[in-house]
Amino acid sequence: MDASSDKPHILVVDDDTRLRELLKSFLSRHDFRVTTAASAAEARQRLGSLDFDLIVLDVMMPGETGLEFAAELRRTDDVPILMLTAMVETKDRIAGLETGVDDYLGKPFEPRELLLRIQSVLRRGRPSAATAAPTPETPRQVTFGPMQFDLELGELTDKGRRVALTDAEISLMRAFTGRIGEVLSRETLCKTIGANVNERAIDVQVTRLRRKIEPDPSFPRYLRTVRGQGYRLVDA
Repeated sequence: MDASSDKPHILVVDDDTRLRELLKSFLSRHDFRVTTAASAAEARQRLGSLDFDLIVLDVMMPGETGLEFAAELRRTDDVPILMLTAMVETKDRIAGLETGVDDYLGKPFEPRELLLRIQSVLRRGRPSAATAAPTPETPRQVTFGPMQFDLELGELTDKGRRVALTDAEISLMRAFTGRIGEVLSRETLCKTIGANVNERAIDVQVTRLRRKIEPDPSFPRYLRTVRGQGYRLVDA
């Protein structure tokens, strides 16, 4: 077996040829397999034939933008996305989070920081002994309504059908189901996601999560707001 097949596979999507090649060279030196694409259309072709562990995606591309591509991709795929963008204001980060991206890095950036961000996003999808593994007091699977969440695998099902979640949503579900019925503050949830997000971004993530678990997201039954305190997940 080719040893390289065990390395995480990253898709770099950017219309800047020089940057694509620099990122491919840099990430390859740090034990990643790297495939590149110059546009959203080309990225879609790559995704149709290869499996990726993470996508590094530029926002400003001619034709279909990174945000538009991410929004469409999230309808069918929960592959982690780290977005590269010159738009670093809070409203721009929130726009990205609403499409389902997992982290942001502003341009220009230090390659070392990109590497650390990639490693962080990849780790977030894996259960850790401290935060995700079930304990004697915490069952591996938690059921609420027709939904069931596996804390160890980070998988959510609705009447047996798998629901696609982003890494950030998996982190939130682990936090809520690990302490079901308890109120979790926005500050606590920021630390759970850990991707340099603020409390407003948590509200955005909760709104997105409700669309996937609530019969009517406008009137949440399971993931409830506790005014002035935060959110809690209930099983009834």
